[in-house]
Amino acid sequence: MRRPYAVILAAGIGSRLGNPYPKPLTPIGNNETIFSRQLRILRDFGLRIMVVVGFKKDLIMEADPHVLFVYNPCFDTTNTSKSLLYGLKHVEHQDVLWINGDVVCDPAIIGQMLERNGSLVAVNNAAVGEEEVKYNTDDSGYISSISKTVNQPIGEALGINLIEASYLEQFKSALDTVKNEDYFERGMELLTQDVGPVFKPFNVGSKACVEVDFREDLEQARLMVSQSSK
Repeated sequence: MRRPYAVILAAGIGSRLGNPYPKPLTPIGNNETIFSRQLRILRDFGLRIMVVVGFKKDLIMEADPHVLFVYNPCFDTTNTSKSLLYGLKHVEHQDVLWINGDVVCDPAIIGQMLERNGSLVAVNNAAVGEEEVKYNTDDSGYISSISKTVNQPIGEALGINLIEASYLEQFKSALDTVKNEDYFERGMELLTQDVGPVFKPFNVGSKACVEVDFREDLEQARLMVSQSSK
């Protein structure tokens, strides 16, 4: 099992959920928040962790001071592409697993990704709505497009990704090139355009994974956590 550097993207405002605090600090049951659960899972796999913070950063930093924090000072005018770039500037010659700070998932998803070779994107093949990040593949099964506006998507990208060290510097350059308002998926697309196929979809199958954007997502995540504790 490989041991990539793990980066949690926790800089966003998360206004759609309506919390007065950063979304990763949302309680989800079992005396855990989204953030504390992510940290526990990543630590269980022995991963070194970096957290990119922005909105009300002190609250997240005080929640667990035992990880490396990187501050995105432009969190209110940039998107996940630039938050990820702020983090990756501190990583060299290493595989990197990064996860959105609002993802609640079955730990087995992380474990199985660490056992696979290559650069990976956790996906499912469920029907997707307008707000979800969608993906499509080329004839070889590699991801060819990944965004919220993919035509004829075959499923949803779930916000958990892993890139091999050999592509890291080129990926940083791609993230530096994209617009401030772009999601990091745009950098993934540019990398693919520049160097050819990079990311393989990792289908999570029936394993649960929820990206908490709205209240109904939060209820789904809490149900998932409740059921997994039984």
